[in-house]
Amino acid sequence: MNTHQVVFLLLDLAVIVVLARLLGALARKFDQPAVIGEVLAGILLGPTLFGEGFSAALFPTDVRPFLAALANVGVAMFMFMVGLELERTLLRGRGRLALTVSVSSIVLPFTLGAGLAFYLAMNHHAEHRLGFVLFIGAAMSVTAFPVLARILQDRGMLKTMLGGLALTCAAIGDVLAWCLLAVVVIVSGNASGTEQWLIVLGPIYVALMLWVVRPLLRKLFTASRAGTLPTVLAGVLVSGAVTEWIGLHFIFGAFLFGVIVPREGTDTLRHTIIERVGEFNSALLLPVFFIVTGLKVNLSGLGTTGLLELGLVLLVAIAGKFGGAFVGARLHGLPARQSAALATLMNTRGLTELIILTVGLQLGVLDQSLYSIMVAMAVITTAMAGPLLRVIYPASVIERDQAIEHARQPATRG
Repeated sequence: MNTHQVVFLLLDLAVIVVLARLLGALARKFDQPAVIGEVLAGILLGPTLFGEGFSAALFPTDVRPFLAALANVGVAMFMFMVGLELERTLLRGRGRLALTVSVSSIVLPFTLGAGLAFYLAMNHHAEHRLGFVLFIGAAMSVTAFPVLARILQDRGMLKTMLGGLALTCAAIGDVLAWCLLAVVVIVSGNASGTEQWLIVLGPIYVALMLWVVRPLLRKLFTASRAGTLPTVLAGVLVSGAVTEWIGLHFIFGAFLFGVIVPREGTDTLRHTIIERVGEFNSALLLPVFFIVTGLKVNLSGLGTTGLLELGLVLLVAIAGKFGGAFVGARLHGLPARQSAALATLMNTRGLTELIILTVGLQLGVLDQSLYSIMVAMAVITTAMAGPLLRVIYPASVIERDQAIEHARQPATRG
């Protein structure tokens, strides 16, 4: 790096941290997740409002690769913590209702999204038609588990039956969505023929992580607490590097390492990792990801066709996710109000969607204009979740349901 690059990199990081914190706080004042303000910070600094000249002056092209590298590290750490916070007991505890809602909230938006992809392909070049169709379907099916958890916490619903059900459905749905995305990466991969064989190492690597690395980690954590954080961080990066090398994206390796970290007797360790790594990641590295994402978004030249596509994308994303979750919940006898609240929560996409869209752009599945449209969809569907939830499931109803659940607990224990 030369002096010019070092100076601009440090100054750009300072701008990113301050602006992300200010707009994140502003978003919270409007009862929105901080991620909304942070994403908007990226879009504001991009070419949408002030043009390419402003963005290029503030973020020179020779500095952007360094920002992108930091953004990738931030995404890897985020995906690791998503895997780390994924409780297997949560996934097992809700029975057929959670499974039905999860599957239906994936199948319907995926089907509608795949259908929409055939229309979108007429206006956007898709080198891998099957990969494009599968990707649009997968992108419509995402629920952001971490953002959803924060909304539930802010609404006082985290410990309620509906809150637990929503988290369970989101967790199962995210695992299914990541599996779909893995298929898309394989189908749309740009590896040469001599490298395609590496993808067969995927199942072997998963088995190795589950049955070799996980027991080793359990022994390490039991024997000593010293040096565990550096070991974990190194493991995340190595795991991400391996999945990137074999033809999958590095996010899968980072997520998998979080999943295999032993749960038994490691509550304090996991809390420490989430607290220390999460705070640094959310303060610096993830805001860099939002800026890098925003710099690629340009909504200024959408035109009539682009606005029509945005409307269709929003319609399919909202109706597919809401309809699938609502119908699945009602089939198991959940009351209409709770079913609607659950369906609203499942429409939260947030950072998880942005990560998937970035993968699509890197693979060449999405072009610049469609990427911008999909980012707008992610922001709008996340922003609408909170206000809709207040209407469908107001505080008075939450308090009533909490009182009912509390009254049932002694009888259940007896």
